[in-house]
Amino acid sequence: MKIEIERKNQAYHMMAANEESNTISIDGSPEIGGKGKGMRPMQLLLSGIGSCSAIDVISILKKQKQDLRDIKITVNGDREEGAIPAVFTKIHLHFHLFGDLDESKVQRAIKLSMDQYCSVSKMLEKTAEITYDYKITA
Repeated sequence: MKIEIERKNQAYHMMAANEESNTISIDGSPEIGGKGKGMRPMQLLLSGIGSCSAIDVISILKKQKQDLRDIKITVNGDREEGAIPAVFTKIHLHFHLFGDLDESKVQRAIKLSMDQYCSVSKMLEKTAEITYDYKITA
């Protein structure tokens, strides 16, 4: 796996590209001179845990022949205040699933993702308490 990062301005705006030429904009916070042209690195970590788990949940529910029509995940993270580095200490994911779904299968899919399959979750759990909940809308 390889990512290349290219600086786009004289401040902190950068573009990251993977080997397939997919890109994402990254920028620093306004407090240090960022201009809001991309996600900040810690936001990318929250995006990573949410999307990693979403891929797992979609895959597991698909194998279980569940009618998942959509999924949205909200991820909130709390960082250690006043510390450098300010790592995440708490991360909470809220899964909102849409479809005619068996609740026990949804609960199991999310638990499997968070406890076993999601590589991002397994890395972040070393510094952060990770919690989750879910809602199903038929």
